Amino acid sequence: MEHAQEREACLEQTQKYHVKRPIYNQELLQGQLCSSKKAKSHLYSFLPILKWLPRYPVKEYLLGDIISGISTGVMQLPQGLAYALLAAVPPVFGLYSSFYPVFLYTFFGTSKHISIGTFAVISMMVGGVAVRVVPDEVVSVDLNSTNVTDLFAARDAERVQVAVTLALLSGIIQLCLGLLRFGFVAIYLTEPLVRGFTTAAAVHVFTSQLKYLLGVKTNRYSGPLSVIYSIAAVISEITTTNIASLIVGLTCIVMLLIGKEINLRFKKQLPVPIPMEIIVVIIGTGVSAGMNLTDSYGVDVVGNIPQGLRAPKVPEIQLIPTIFVDAVAIAIVGFSMAVSMAKIFALKHGYTIDGNQELIALGICNSVGSFFQSFTITCSMSRSLVQESTGGKTQIAGTLSSIMVLLVIVAIGYLFEPLPQTVLAAIVMVNLKGMFKQFGDIAHFWRISKIELVSTFVASLLLGLDYGLLTAVTFAMITIIYRTQSPQYRILGQIPDTDIYCDVEEYEEVGVRFSCIEQFYVFNQSKITGVICCLTLSHCAFSAVCLACTCTNDVEAGVKHEIANDELPVNGKFTSVDDSVQDRSPDELEYFVEPKTNVHSLILDFTPVNFVDSVGAKTLKSIIKEYKEVGVCVYIAGCNGPVMNELTRLNFFENTVTRDLLFHSIHDAVLACHVKDASASQTTEENLVCSATVQISVWQRE
Repeated sequence: MEHAQEREACLEQTQKYHVKRPIYNQELLQGQLCSSKKAKSHLYSFLPILKWLPRYPVKEYLLGDIISGISTGVMQLPQGLAYALLAAVPPVFGLYSSFYPVFLYTFFGTSKHISIGTFAVISMMVGGVAVRVVPDEVVSVDLNSTNVTDLFAARDAERVQVAVTLALLSGIIQLCLGLLRFGFVAIYLTEPLVRGFTTAAAVHVFTSQLKYLLGVKTNRYSGPLSVIYSIAAVISEITTTNIASLIVGLTCIVMLLIGKEINLRFKKQLPVPIPMEIIVVIIGTGVSAGMNLTDSYGVDVVGNIPQGLRAPKVPEIQLIPTIFVDAVAIAIVGFSMAVSMAKIFALKHGYTIDGNQELIALGICNSVGSFFQSFTITCSMSRSLVQESTGGKTQIAGTLSSIMVLLVIVAIGYLFEPLPQTVLAAIVMVNLKGMFKQFGDIAHFWRISKIELVSTFVASLLLGLDYGLLTAVTFAMITIIYRTQSPQYRILGQIPDTDIYCDVEEYEEVGVRFSCIEQFYVFNQSKITGVICCLTLSHCAFSAVCLACTCTNDVEAGVKHEIANDELPVNGKFTSVDDSVQDRSPDELEYFVEPKTNVHSLILDFTPVNFVDSVGAKTLKSIIKEYKEVGVCVYIAGCNGPVMNELTRLNFFENTVTRDLLFHSIHDAVLACHVKDASASQTTEENLVCSATVQISVWQRE
């Protein structure tokens, strides 16, 4: 008694609001409240540059974009040369990949700060495919032949064709996913999965560069256990280490680490970061040319860099069946890397990016670039940080960096021919520093998601980056499907005299309801229907409702009437249905048991529903029709716009199922039930059942 008085006093002191408005169903709401939307310009969506370039504030942005473009360009050049080694193609193709895609992204991309171009992980995946399709063993070198150089040139040419065809195919996949609005595929690459994958990729990249750092001659391996084979090959040839190559490489590593540390400690004092990578390239090239390291010490150098741009060439389409699976993995990883960095910068600077348009942009960059001999690209984390920190405001900075690479290609590229490959290996290894730091996060992710972390890391390390990633993503998808088709339940109830529904375990004085959260689709629709029937049977004691369980779709055939003998789920657990019901046969339940309570309305709360497929729509329609046959009207409340559009597309609405059954909120539907039954009898709220994304409010007559 005292508790009730205290509760009433508390309610009197709280603020209240009163709403007086018509009862809205979906048809009335659309007719009176929904204003017509302006059609979006597809051209502006496809070419975002048309939106921001006419409004470009030259005085405020141009200087920052110029400084940022130059700073990024001096990183783009050495990284393009270095990552070409990872892709198993001659260094000049890294320059092509640093120009065409970067320039194209200016027109189609939505991020203002990411730097598109070569990236270690993607280059390593491309190189793995190229080496698998065109292995070193393909070149049968005759020791007495004088055309050894030509044989290796032919091998490199074949690998280039594999790389550019892979870029074409991965670009087409990204473009198709973007046009089909499949940007959500990135959600399957969770943070633990990405951390495990990139950490394994760092190990792959590091081991692949040991041969260049030491100057030893070994084959390059790809596929399962390639890391182990690469390390074993280097160890077996360790006695043939080129000391000059090792000294040059280690010196460059020390210089790069010192430069990065200075940039990190004095980033507030420095107007722009010290471009240590281009400095190391210039010094290495000068030392190699001055001391003639190639002839005097046998140091491997970059070699021929042809001047000018190559004429467009169609990739070898016949390679597509061989590399299709690899292209899918590369396309998804490339998009995930780009969109994750783009979201970080967009959140920091207060603008939005379009994930689907990013897919389209990357697809165009890769597919069009492949005709000009560029391999697959994505966003570079290190260059993006430089581009943003040096004052870059728009995609103009990326355009200027690509123009710098173009000048090198057409004018001064030949000057870098004496550049030792060990210098490029040093650049690659030092840029892995951030990835190797992720080993420090293993303890954290081990606590929150050890299965994803270990499965991804181990699979990617042992099976290779492509098959390791596919294994991890497949495991993640199976986990998601398992969780979505195994819904968890909770009891809800209405706070008296309000339209608020809360967990009965937290609020003791609310009426009984039933709830769970899930999608309504093919993998769980049978459980949804079964729970609906089971709960209406048990809580309302209305046995004839079991007829609704005999849905007409094929998937439901196996569960006809079986829920009469199932246990009732409550708060994720199960409790037995009333014994008097369990002892009845299905036929008795359907035809002979009289209802104890006259249920007349059933309200499905679709507020948490975000997806309905064709099987779910068919099942829902069957529920509405079959409950109608036993005199129970089924209403739907809180159905959001995308789900409404999907139901319309699936021809859900017809003569028997109209939009009049849909209401804006649960309370609208509840009031409509009151109005409908006001002339017959006084109505009271008894049961709200929420089955798998579907909350069901069951109204009964006293």
